[in-house]
Amino acid sequence: MNLDHRYDFVLVFDVQDGNPNGDPDAGNLPRLDAESGHGLVTDVCLKRKIRNYVEIRQRNDDGTPRPGFDIYVREKAVLERAHRTAYKQIGAESELTDESKKGRKGSAESVDKARQWMCDNFFDVRTFGAVMSTGINCGQVRGPVQITFGRSIDPIVSLEHSITRMAVATEAEAEKQGGDNRTMGRKFTVPYGVYVAHGFVSAALAQQTGFSTADLDLLWESLGSMFEHDRSAARGQMATRGLYVFEHDSKLGNAPAHALFDRVTIKRAEGSDGPARRFADYAVSVDAAGLPDGVRLHRKVG
Repeated sequence: MNLDHRYDFVLVFDVQDGNPNGDPDAGNLPRLDAESGHGLVTDVCLKRKIRNYVEIRQRNDDGTPRPGFDIYVREKAVLERAHRTAYKQIGAESELTDESKKGRKGSAESVDKARQWMCDNFFDVRTFGAVMSTGINCGQVRGPVQITFGRSIDPIVSLEHSITRMAVATEAEAEKQGGDNRTMGRKFTVPYGVYVAHGFVSAALAQQTGFSTADLDLLWESLGSMFEHDRSAARGQMATRGLYVFEHDSKLGNAPAHALFDRVTIKRAEGSDGPARRFADYAVSVDAAGLPDGVRLHRKVG
């Protein structure tokens, strides 16, 4: 079923003794705002978790994806292979061997058909969009679902821990260390942090990509459960603590997104002293009274 309402949402999640999103350019330190000290989690990180959840959720017993729910951007994927499959499925595979075409392959008509095939078959393409115009050209898709960076409510503290591995990787390392096979390393954690990200769902763009109400329900499910299937030593205790969805009665919307987001506030709980170390140290307040005409609030989590 086509989507005909705009949605804006607030996602609240937390981390305890973990690293929610390490920065590879900073030795995998938790990402943060250098001026304020607030923690950051990129939109790419959150979308990765949604993709991973959908890949698990929409999988057949034999491990293959269910029709329409394949994932385009996945680990170790060669994206051009999906482009080639699209051209084969639309009957334009011969265009890929046309030597008169330099650089990008595909006629304008084939690009449009390939773009639609990609939207129909890949959940993340019709949801988040994708640039598929290099090499075998499947065009570009502007996705109806967009998510901001997550930002912590309070400044975070990044703790550094020394760790020991009681083994070495190679014979050369063993000889170099004279029989002492211990190797040292480091890992970083945030003792505790509550993060907030904001998201937007455009009904107009959804009609262009085929993003449906069923896809929307799967998105809400993913946002609520994505951390349950993303456990690791660095992310053992992460959880979605709140998902507040503002539904508009129209495609264009009935109120500015920022005015709706301001209705969800998170502050330190009364009587909570010292460093925050659990979700109960915070109080979430949602002003659901007097919503603008044509806007409804749905609490998916929280």
